[in-house]
Amino acid sequence: MTVKPEWLRVKAPQMERVGKVKDILRDLHLNTVCEEASCPNIGECFQAGTATFLIMGPGCTRACPYCDIDFNKKPPELDPAEPHQLALAVQRLQLNHVVITSVNRDDLEDGGAMQFLRCIGAVRALSPKTTIEVLIPDMCGNWAALEVILRAEPEVLNHNTETVPRLYRKVRPQGSYLRSLEVISKTHQLAPNVYTKSGIMVGLGESDAEVRQTMRDLREAHCDILTIGQYLQPSPQHLQLVEFVTPERFASWKEFGELIGFLQVVSSPLTRSSYHAEQVRELMSKNPR
Repeated sequence: MTVKPEWLRVKAPQMERVGKVKDILRDLHLNTVCEEASCPNIGECFQAGTATFLIMGPGCTRACPYCDIDFNKKPPELDPAEPHQLALAVQRLQLNHVVITSVNRDDLEDGGAMQFLRCIGAVRALSPKTTIEVLIPDMCGNWAALEVILRAEPEVLNHNTETVPRLYRKVRPQGSYLRSLEVISKTHQLAPNVYTKSGIMVGLGESDAEVRQTMRDLREAHCDILTIGQYLQPSPQHLQLVEFVTPERFASWKEFGELIGFLQVVSSPLTRSSYHAEQVRELMSKNPR
């Protein structure tokens, strides 16, 4: 087994706070990507009273070899109570900023866009001061579905690019690098007031030059916020880890990203797409639209 370097070790959380968040989630029959995807920051985020809600799951219609979310070719019908239950959780946790993400639902004609719309509306009704970030799939390139989500006016729309073009077929066999870029560019075109965000993971064999070119591609697509984090292999059956990337390289990418015009770059070994997502509130105050 590969030994994790010191910089990837996380502090044990205060279990009382973590347990309280989990109790609320179980009581309302909700899923979080924090748990389903085995995020290493679950303790820190739950301790702080934050969570990234996973709707329309937990089973995903795609089987990406890096991801720890279960594959389900025929997931169940959407839960009509889910938007209200999610809104109740946001209210009980008193969140200032909430992230709503989903599994891929390629079985649905709109990819689940209407459920995103309902969830955003429900949160707005109970917690009108809470800022909302949605982390969406590529919707199979259905731009009418993207318009439905943007109609709800989330403050941030996030879609993860995940990796560099050369590795796409291996990492995201059912995805498309160009389509992921287009999600970002279409969002900017359709809703220029919405902050756009994307994320990539490293440690899969990509070169420094490839990471930097991907960053340039995202900026050209009008991506405002970027996250870069270390890929961690969930199990021996998942995509093989190639290397542990040093904190110094993450720092260099952050510096480069700021130089080419990203409003914010969060780049560190433990960074995930929703890690410290609440910091966007400060970014919005400094860069109003």
